[in-house]
Amino acid sequence: MDHSAHAHQHEQHSVHEQHDHEQQGHEHHQDHAAGAGWRTAVQATLHCLTGCAIGEVLGMVIGTAFGWGNLPTTLLAIALAFFFGYSLTLRGVLRAGVDFPTAFRVALAADTLSIAVMELIDNGVIMLWPSARDAMLSDALFWISLVISLVLAFVVTTPVNKWTIGRGKGHAVVHRYHH
Repeated sequence: MDHSAHAHQHEQHSVHEQHDHEQQGHEHHQDHAAGAGWRTAVQATLHCLTGCAIGEVLGMVIGTAFGWGNLPTTLLAIALAFFFGYSLTLRGVLRAGVDFPTAFRVALAADTLSIAVMELIDNGVIMLWPSARDAMLSDALFWISLVISLVLAFVVTTPVNKWTIGRGKGHAVVHRYHH
């Protein structure tokens, strides 16, 4: 029996196993990174959705309570959505010990695109939904259309956040201050 041929086959087999293991490890790392990207994007979008929803509802409640028309109520709701969206991020970054000017820049960098997309979708749905603009706080249509518009905004904004996070932008900026 030729031991050198057997040793060579064993060596080749070991090299192939190592390559396969490295390849599987690399693929696992890619899968894990992709999953972490989506997980992070979902968390960032939920964070954004929280601020947007607070602002949207508060703006609509205030506008409706004062008897304002659709345009001023919508503008107030959008302004408050940005305010609360930025405020939630700002609060977390300030807790990490960052000075206010830096924390403010981080909040702007992290949330502007996310909030803008969310507001565009959310308000677009309301504008296109027959009679949703004219629904009052006491109408089921008001709340149903608001919830559906926010859900659709979440669905559209999550891939946007994944894209920005994957490029080191958006909420990726905030995560630098949390770790």
